Amino acid sequence: MSKKYAIVAIGTNSTRLLVADVEPDVPRVDVARSIGTRIGEGLGESGRLGDEPIRRTLDAIAQFHRTARGHYVRLFAVATSALRRAENGEEFAREVQAALGVPLRVLSGDEEAAAAYRGAFTALGSLRGQRAGVLDVGGGSTEYAAGDSPSPENVVSCELGAVRLTEAVPELAGGGSPVAEAIVEQARAAARKALAPLGTCAPVERLALVGGSATTTAAIARGRAIPAASQTLTRADLQRTLERLLGMNLEERKAVAGMKAQRADILPAGIVLIDTAMEILGKDEAIATTADLLLGVLLQERDAVAGQRPVSRAGSKTQRGMRP
Repeated sequence: MSKKYAIVAIGTNSTRLLVADVEPDVPRVDVARSIGTRIGEGLGESGRLGDEPIRRTLDAIAQFHRTARGHYVRLFAVATSALRRAENGEEFAREVQAALGVPLRVLSGDEEAAAAYRGAFTALGSLRGQRAGVLDVGGGSTEYAAGDSPSPENVVSCELGAVRLTEAVPELAGGGSPVAEAIVEQARAAARKALAPLGTCAPVERLALVGGSATTTAAIARGRAIPAASQTLTRADLQRTLERLLGMNLEERKAVAGMKAQRADILPAGIVLIDTAMEILGKDEAIATTADLLLGVLLQERDAVAGQRPVSRAGSKTQRGMRP
């Protein structure tokens, strides 16, 4: 029997839609869409969501609502880092609810990490007693969760993502000339500082990477037009792709096979964050998968309806560190 759920997710860089049949043990994705809306643009300076980013995001939401209408039995809406930080987040959330007819749930950092883990867990197959970690590098923050079952044992949320690192080190965006190694090291230093809590995590045997930085890098590394559902990504792949992109200007990056044009300016920062996280975690290889936060939220909601496990409502503020 089909049980199709839909979700609209507002990230710092992209707004996305997922419609999936969550009834099977291996969920079937029917619709997956992403539009680069960058709701977090300028947020770091003003503390508020800007009028133009709000307009872009509401336009994308309206488009997704038309696409999904009639194809789901339940609809959900979530938001992540940018809405956690914005002074006018509640006002924007009311506009989203008016557009979709459902409340916008602003995930805490811990909730974001747990949902990303739940989604990626479907792509890992049988762990056979191994522990797995899931790393989610977003536009505004980076989350990590680990465990050996569909519910993580530990979660970490760190206050740095690809958009925010690019804003901190703007030379990474590809202004026209190759990026000097000193600039890259500046970005790595910022990443090491922000991601230091990952060093307190217990070792894992397997690592999954979710989020647009990971899947886009995997597509570029393999010369694919679009990301595969799951594929191996190594630190060597990350470093080769980073070196390639840093030698290009922004327009050249946009023409690279596998690149989404709207991500071309922030992808080097995303790669720096992923590579730094893998270094801290002691992993040279991971699986980049499109089974991520959106699918995870839908599976959590499915399980809550079935009475298996309540969905956590830990609030909208970022929680740093690791829960025991």
